Formats: sequence, C-alpha cells, structure tokens
Amino acid sequence: MKRILLWISIAALAAFALLPLFWMVITALKKEGMGLSTQVLPTGGFSELYTFKNFTAILGDPDFPFFRFLLNSTVVAGSTALISTTICFMSAYAFARKTFPGKELVYGLLMASMMVPGMIFMVPQFALIAEFGWMNSWQALVIPHTANVFGIFLLRQSVERIPKSLFEAAEVDGASDWQTMRLVVVPLVSPVLLTLVLLTFLGQWSNFLWQLIVNTPDSNWITLPVGISLFKGQYSIAWEKMMAASVISVLPVLLLFLFLQRYIISGLTQGGVKE
Repeated sequence: MKRILLWISIAALAAFALLPLFWMVITALKKEGMGLSTQVLPTGGFSELYTFKNFTAILGDPDFPFFRFLLNSTVVAGSTALISTTICFMSAYAFARKTFPGKELVYGLLMASMMVPGMIFMVPQFALIAEFGWMNSWQALVIPHTANVFGIFLLRQSVERIPKSLFEAAEVDGASDWQTMRLVVVPLVSPVLLTLVLLTFLGQWSNFLWQLIVNTPDSNWITLPVGISLFKGQYSIAWEKMMAASVISVLPVLLLFLFLQRYIISGLTQGGVKE
C-alpha cells in the first residue's frame, strides 16, 4: 500500500512538473489566434485546431533570424561555461592546496557574497559595461558571469577530498602544479567539472534579463531568450509563434540533460575519493 501511494505521489509530481511543457507544445501547435484557447481536443479533426505552420514560419521568417539567435546563445552559453569552469577550477585548487596570506578571509568573503541577491550586482555591473563600451558585445554577455562562487565552493570541496598521498607522490615525481592539476586532479574531479559546465551552460542558455539589458534592438548579439520576446508586440502577443520558438529552444538543453544527467548526479554527490 505504501509503495502504491509512493508511486501515485511521484506520478502526481511528475505530471505537475510536465504540465507547463505539455501546454507549451499544445500552444505551439495551435492555429493563429487560438493560443489562449483552453480547448485541447479538436471536434472535427487535427487540422481543425492544430497546425505545424508556426514552426515553419519562425524558421523561415526573415524578420526573425532564429538560427542567428541560436548560434549567439550557443556561443555565449558555451564560452561562459568553459571560461567560468576554468577560473573556478584554478581558484579552487589554490584555496584547497596553497597557503597564502588572507586565504581564509578571502574565501569567507566569497562565501558571504553568495548570500547577496544577484539583482543587487546588476546596476554596478551595467555601469561598468557601459563605461568600458561593451554594450551589444560578446564581452558584456560573457565576462560578468565568469565569476562563479558556487563553482569555487563545489570544486574546492572536491579537491580537498583527494588523498594527500596522491599529491605527495606527484611532488616526489617532480610534477609541477600544472602537471598535478592536469594529471591528478582533473581525472578525479571530472564529474564535478562536467556538472559545473552543464549547470553554467543551462543557466546562461535561459538567461533573459541580463541579455536584454546589455543589448539594444539592433544588436548582432541578441540571444534566443531575448529574440523570443520579440513576439510580444505593443498591442498583441503572438503566443503560438512564441511557444513554437520556445519548444525548439528547449530541445537542445533537454536532450543534453537527458543524456548527461547521470554525470550531473554523480558530480553533485561525489567529490573525488576519500582517504
């Protein structure tokens, strides 16, 4: 009986979580002007209520360069993930294995900054971007997000769990810090590194507010989240096309997560081997 109740609860939670995605797909398939209709089952046939023209329209619309937006999102999210993870890894190694004046103070301040809402940093970040002349540029979209305190914390915990004997053996063999990081640390924390890359990529793929702030309408660096919002006009919203674009934009990250979810779980639950 308990197992039945458990499965019913899991099924209910899954249905609740998947309902927005289901409704997004349904809206994307509806004919123009019927996006807000609550009707799901057509009375006369599929073509009475649904059509695939919304997908073909956004992919072939010269006023909506979907593939350019897709490329921009891929470049921004991918470069942010790689640069941020590299910085986090080197910082975590320094905090875990090196001794320098003020190390604990600096690390404590970094951890304390995680308690500050991210919105508070937007105004000074925007002021710096404008001062540097980086509006409508790759730098404005990527550089502010390469500092990831959570990533430093996650990787530091992983590096600290590596047996000291491995570092001592590498030191005896004459390995430099770069060689130790590459040959000893990276293989042991690779699940965590991959997890951090994926989480950062997903976060930047769906980042809307910051990408809207640092881009003007004529920018060449408009990404998918901002591009999709262009379907919202002054007097109306093209819900069907907006949802069709959203469905296509969700597919890459959904497939990425489905294929790599076991690495994400492994990275969040394992931080290396314990001595």
